[in-house]
Amino acid sequence: MKVVIFAGGLGSRIAEESHLKPKPMIEIGGRPILWHIMKYYEAFGFNEFIICLGYKGHIIKDYFLNYFMYSSDLTISLKSGQTEIHSTDSNTFKVTLVDTGFETKTAGRLKRIQQYLDNEDFMLTYGDGVSNVDLNALLEFHKEHGKIATLTSVKPQQSFGRITFDDNGKILHFREKSQEDSIWINGGFFVLKPQVFDFIPENADEVMWEDSPLEKLTECGDLYAYKHTGFWKCMDAIRDKMELDSLWESNEAKWKIW
Repeated sequence: MKVVIFAGGLGSRIAEESHLKPKPMIEIGGRPILWHIMKYYEAFGFNEFIICLGYKGHIIKDYFLNYFMYSSDLTISLKSGQTEIHSTDSNTFKVTLVDTGFETKTAGRLKRIQQYLDNEDFMLTYGDGVSNVDLNALLEFHKEHGKIATLTSVKPQQSFGRITFDDNGKILHFREKSQEDSIWINGGFFVLKPQVFDFIPENADEVMWEDSPLEKLTECGDLYAYKHTGFWKCMDAIRDKMELDSLWESNEAKWKIW
């Protein structure tokens, strides 16, 4: 089963780094977050990827074109230019890199890679979030309900506590942040049947996948949610990158299962 990854957005909320590189190429522990996502899927046996490129897509292309060299031990003769490769890592990635447009929105990006999916079920996720969702259980859930689309729903940790007060500003209740306060949201990690493209118009460059396509699937009863209560983190801002870096460096990265 192939895995589609959205990797074309501007990443404007993490502009400290995204002005130099596309958001999926921002590094966690010295490797792009895109690599972490792909390694996670690979650990479950999913190693064929279709990456939807847009903003600074050439940087992602360069990374994979030179990946073999970057990941190997080399001896280089500066006199002759001869290169000897001693070892390389064990990644089994097969990567299709597709330029889906600079300003294309997510539904349009998905529509533009349809031809590479061979009319088969596929997985889809975002290039800026990691999790320890059980992909085997997710896939089994998708097969059991038999509908067109499954998304992984998550409950992100609340950043702030709650207070209630009267008209004069007197605090009536104070409550520290709690996981129970969170609401379920779209966490990505989709499983989709090829019929999903019937819900995306031919010219979808101005359409968000998260808007009318998912809304129409919901109206038809063809969208189900797999509830994930474990770790999930989206790298929206520089503080999120720092948190993910800290987890990686302290060997507490729950998505590292390889």
